[in-house]
Amino acid sequence: MSLLQLCNLEKSYPLATGRSWVLRNINMEIAEGAFVSVMGPSGAGKSSLLNVLGLMDHDWQGSYRLDGIAVETLNPKQRQQLQREKIGFIFQHYHLIDELSVRENLDLPLQYRDVPARERAARVADLLDRFQIVGKKDLYPAQLSGGQQQLVAVARAVITRPRLLLADEPTGALHSSQARMIMDLLHQLHAEGTSIIQVTHNEAFANEAQRVIRLQDGWVDTGGVSSGQTG
Repeated sequence: MSLLQLCNLEKSYPLATGRSWVLRNINMEIAEGAFVSVMGPSGAGKSSLLNVLGLMDHDWQGSYRLDGIAVETLNPKQRQQLQREKIGFIFQHYHLIDELSVRENLDLPLQYRDVPARERAARVADLLDRFQIVGKKDLYPAQLSGGQQQLVAVARAVITRPRLLLADEPTGALHSSQARMIMDLLHQLHAEGTSIIQVTHNEAFANEAQRVIRLQDGWVDTGGVSSGQTG
């Protein structure tokens, strides 16, 4: 069963002499429960693609169906609601709120979804325990290591129980042992049924996914779509 489908999706910017193309004729289908890596050189369109998939960029042409819903037919409020219901994000530089504690950073996405206070507290406590960061719950991001901040960022991304987890260079700012820890966590989430699309420059980590999609100058490199490990 498909979780998302892109059909002839394109994105460009106007120039005085024409248009600058960022994404060209992207056709892609991602199955429910898949783990996919997206690779390509700088400027290939990786982040642009992730922004479209994450419903953070609405200025594109073509068709995008997410969980059976035609995104291009939705108004901005409906797209925001779909994003909140279906998608979680992990960023390379964490994007935690400096003024909030670990516990408060985890609680915030649930507040946006009007989850009752008792259920919010239970979910936060569960993830603090699962990610082994109970002892960090009252600390602020500046008091954490890079690996600890990324753990909190992953916990925040999955606390809403998204259908699709988008990870933009989730290990890019970490040293090797911390990066391995985050990849192991992604594998665990995938094994539990979460669909994951990660953008990465790390060839080894990319190949741990079930499938690797390579972009070049905004196009899918059809000679570079490969199958990674299935574990």
